[in-house]
Amino acid sequence: MITHIRMKNFKSWKDSGEVQLAPLTGFFGTNSSGKSSLLQMLLLLKQTVERADPEEVIFLGNEDSYVNLGNFLEVIHERNKEQSLELEFKCKLKSPFNIEYNPIHQNEYVKEPIDNFKFTLSLHDSNGYVSVERFLYSVESCNLKEVSCDKGNLSYIDHTSRRNLLQLSKFNCYGKSSTGNNIITPFVLGFEKFFSHVFYLGPNRINPQRLYHWEGTDPDSVGQSGEDMIASLLNARVEQQTTPYEGQNIPIEERISWWLREMDLAYSFLIKRSRARTDRDYDVLTQKTPDSAKVTLADMGYGLSQFLPVLVLCYYAPKGSTLILEQPGIHLHPMVQAQLADLLIEVVNERKLQILVESHSEHLLTRLQRRIAEEKISSNQTALYFCRNDEGVSNIEHLKMDEFGNISNWPENFFGDEMGDLFAMTEAQRERQKRAEGE
Repeated sequence: MITHIRMKNFKSWKDSGEVQLAPLTGFFGTNSSGKSSLLQMLLLLKQTVERADPEEVIFLGNEDSYVNLGNFLEVIHERNKEQSLELEFKCKLKSPFNIEYNPIHQNEYVKEPIDNFKFTLSLHDSNGYVSVERFLYSVESCNLKEVSCDKGNLSYIDHTSRRNLLQLSKFNCYGKSSTGNNIITPFVLGFEKFFSHVFYLGPNRINPQRLYHWEGTDPDSVGQSGEDMIASLLNARVEQQTTPYEGQNIPIEERISWWLREMDLAYSFLIKRSRARTDRDYDVLTQKTPDSAKVTLADMGYGLSQFLPVLVLCYYAPKGSTLILEQPGIHLHPMVQAQLADLLIEVVNERKLQILVESHSEHLLTRLQRRIAEEKISSNQTALYFCRNDEGVSNIEHLKMDEFGNISNWPENFFGDEMGDLFAMTEAQRERQKRAEGE
């Protein structure tokens, strides 16, 4: 689980400060307030780890990546290339490492679970190329003191090199363990292992299709636009994947169908081979009510097709994964937006997922407050933030919520000025009545 993030000179953020994350973390705020940038930082690191080209220090993206940030000048705060970009995150990383002692070299190879993992990368522009200014990696665990390194410790890399540090499979950091012996810990193995369990679903999802084709692939996730949603479900069916619920293991499709009925989005949900095409083509059929006809996903409401990838990802992602969701409740009725909070609470509790969500939905937040009061989830399992942009600089405020779901520092006009609108409407009604009586 990611426990903290921080960014300096990243887009509209001069300094975000240390942002503490929880199993369920929500970012709210006005448009262009910088809340999406907080998530983009993690996507930037993820796509850099997955990038095949080792000549790039950091991969800012293209049209096919999770996020396309353009060039370094477009990323750096106020487009001031004299400043350095600094990205930092901390996480709890459970990797298959245990301590082993090597008597010949008097080194210990770290092979035990890493409890606290911290990574800091500082970059700057050097004649049009991104260069590493500072690189820090530290680990803490019961048998391991802090391990750190910077570019000066990388003897086989020239200080002016633009090598992708996140891709160096032989990159080792040195330090001292509690036994006093030297520590060698492979950085990339843990780093790549962590980001392989981070999944992203963006706000713009593909339109529903009348026919879905599946070649028997095993997708990692539903895709950043939901394009692999049906392939994920079919693969889960073949692999007989289940999800825990109230002490039972239930097939994923069954749990998804239950949520669709509970949210009144569809009475039934069925994937079957298409008779009209090849044996690799599938129909996705739904019923709105028990007595209505079965129709394709394309013939149902648009909100269902846009929400279904969210629902599938929550159950298809491996247990313990981190999900980054942008506007998961887009195109949904307010009642369903509220029930979305119940879905997220369930997978956080039952599947031990970490959810990082960006939203504008007051209904989602209100339901979350209610469930905290009802002890369905504790306030310690949540972290809520409000972002605003003041004269081009983003600022973040941690919403202080007690064990009863009360927020003590509710921002002014958090979800608009509802009371102001009601007061103005009352005044307008009174004025019209006066005019009518005068006539």
